[in-house]
Amino acid sequence: MATLALIFILGYVLIALEHKIKIDKAGTALFLGVLLWLLLALQTEDLPGTLHHLKEHFEDIAEILFFLLGAMTIVELIDSHNGFGIIQRVVRIRSKTGLLWTLSVLTFFLSAVLDNLTTTIVMMAIIKKFMTKREELWFFAGFIIIAANAGGAWSPIGDVTTIMLWNAGHVTTGTIITETFLPSVACLLVPLALASFKFRGVAVEPLQEEFNEIQPLKEKESNLILLLGVILLLMVPVFKAVTHLPPFMGMLFSLSIFWVVTEIIHRKKPTDIRHRLTVAATIQRIDTPSILFFLGILLAVASMEANGSLLVLGETLESSFSDFHMTNTLLGLLSAIIDNVPLVAGAMGMYSMEVYPQDHEFWTFLAYCAGTGGSVLIIGSAAGVAAMGILKIDFVWYLKRIAWLALVGYLSGIVVFLLLKDHIM
Repeated sequence: MATLALIFILGYVLIALEHKIKIDKAGTALFLGVLLWLLLALQTEDLPGTLHHLKEHFEDIAEILFFLLGAMTIVELIDSHNGFGIIQRVVRIRSKTGLLWTLSVLTFFLSAVLDNLTTTIVMMAIIKKFMTKREELWFFAGFIIIAANAGGAWSPIGDVTTIMLWNAGHVTTGTIITETFLPSVACLLVPLALASFKFRGVAVEPLQEEFNEIQPLKEKESNLILLLGVILLLMVPVFKAVTHLPPFMGMLFSLSIFWVVTEIIHRKKPTDIRHRLTVAATIQRIDTPSILFFLGILLAVASMEANGSLLVLGETLESSFSDFHMTNTLLGLLSAIIDNVPLVAGAMGMYSMEVYPQDHEFWTFLAYCAGTGGSVLIIGSAAGVAAMGILKIDFVWYLKRIAWLALVGYLSGIVVFLLLKDHIM
């Protein structure tokens, strides 16, 4: 167990130093994920049990990857039709501070309706319409991650962990919203207030309108594609609520509808133009390395859960702290290093509903901490991993520029939560 944990930590360090060692993080993550399972298989005395764990985890991972693939394809298709161009034309904010607040607040509420992963993918495409400088693009992306995770934490369908707690009956819709909304707001607004000084008095540079002579499109076609794409993305949580099928099925269903509609819209265009605007061509432009990076990271974390490391970690926290507020606070920070899904799953297994019944403060506080703590590191959440893959954000840069802001926001939300519960007088 100790050897696997050491390799896990070393792999994370190599991912963090991607730009220093000149090795793509996707390759490192994929190698790490497979290596850990290989060592686990060689060391175990119960190989069938290990293979069973691998198949179980890979099923969950595959659901996330297909969800990510479908969402990225829909967003890329909207972008290839210049659908997001209308947002650039409509949003007439001259200051970068105002733009940062507008996009962050939009992300906060949108992630509560969709989920933080889908919202982040959409917002990455949008912020590229407003700026071209890498440093500023990464900075805005950092706040999109904070906003997406904060927005997902107060909604029962906004984050994988809140979905887990909601589906298992640990929290109800009304309670999760009323008890975590204000802490989530503080988690975003405090960093935003601090970051406002960075862009004080700085204007947004006017960007030239995009023009693509290979793909001439009418404005009404672009607007139609944007509207249809947004409706189909919003349909995903509705699909899950109505059918009770996994979210990836709803995303693939939306993608299939989008695929058929775009084929019909462009069926009379010249062959070369029609081909470039189809889903078949769009999939080829998807950032596959980011999906493989996601696969490697999730495989690595799953191996740590399978060998019992996460269970030992949870039991250590439980025995070290008598107050669950401290335990959940640390679990939230650990979710920046280890995926929050197995951490929450472990907490749900360790604490029965006889100890903490439905809507107990323990579960709502866990939802907030697990949902927002991952923002402290860029690889600590699905939103962060997606943004990192799409914009090639450097791990160390995020650690220096965004991590402290995310940490301040995380702790601010905790203070608000405790004040609302009268734990701080």
